[in-house]
Amino acid sequence: MSEPTAYGQTGTPEEVPVCPRHPDRVSYVRCQRCGRPVCPECQRAAAVGVQCVDCVREGQKSIRQGRTVFGGDVSGVAGRPMVTTTIIGICIAVFLAQLASPPVTDEVAFVPYLGDTEPWRFITSAFAHSPRMLLHIGFNMYALWVMGQYLEPMLGRARFAALYLISAIGGSVVYLLLAFPHTIDELNRRDFGAWETPAVGASGAVFGLFGAFLVLQRRLGRSAATMYATIGINAVLGFVIPGIAWQAHLGGLLVGAACAAVVAYTGRRPADAAPTQRASFGVHWIGLGAIAVALVGLTLLKYALTSSPI
Repeated sequence: MSEPTAYGQTGTPEEVPVCPRHPDRVSYVRCQRCGRPVCPECQRAAAVGVQCVDCVREGQKSIRQGRTVFGGDVSGVAGRPMVTTTIIGICIAVFLAQLASPPVTDEVAFVPYLGDTEPWRFITSAFAHSPRMLLHIGFNMYALWVMGQYLEPMLGRARFAALYLISAIGGSVVYLLLAFPHTIDELNRRDFGAWETPAVGASGAVFGLFGAFLVLQRRLGRSAATMYATIGINAVLGFVIPGIAWQAHLGGLLVGAACAAVVAYTGRRPADAAPTQRASFGVHWIGLGAIAVALVGLTLLKYALTSSPI
């Protein structure tokens, strides 16, 4: 007769089934996938019987993650909008730096006549705000938070970040396109115009989110009436209140809408495709890259055709 073994079982140690992850535990229950013994702690319920944690983990790797219609990760829809909170954190940090050291504003603000020699200003200006107007950063961060919670899960973090950054650059580019070097008469009057007027704020990028919202809502067949009202009110304020760069608002709105159109109307799975056929979203990046290249081209053309009398 065989000698007793651990836990009162009989047979040689080689014959007693033990859990691979817990060799001190005997188990006569086996994984339906790999056939190995699996103890109660390592058992996971399956359609038929149980599976071990290793097989469950391996199976999850082969499952394609769900995507929204615009390429966002379905599993992250309920998650925290990390890109949005990161941008807000950067803006707040820059604002505190501006308060602590006034020269910071001069170093990051976008000024058309400096853009050709200091191109980083096209994007850094979108993370800075007027240190004399708390309402400036307050409104932009609130709008960014509201729009980011909706758009970031829908687009996915990478696309949302691209939308924000390209819209920010677009606002600066249109500000540049609508600014012109001063004439001799203007110099005599000390009227330097937008060509030497610095611009800061996330407004251009935020308006880009507004524009993207309009396009995506239309693509989904949803109402965007309140957004039209919001854009209209801000458009009026841009002309009524002095010191507001309405050019950047316009640029961000147009570029954001263009970016959203690329995402909304390209890269989708054909209606007659098999349900298992994966949609291709790589074309999104080609389109977004084309918009960025177009903005660079417009910038270079503007500087090539512009000459200042100074």
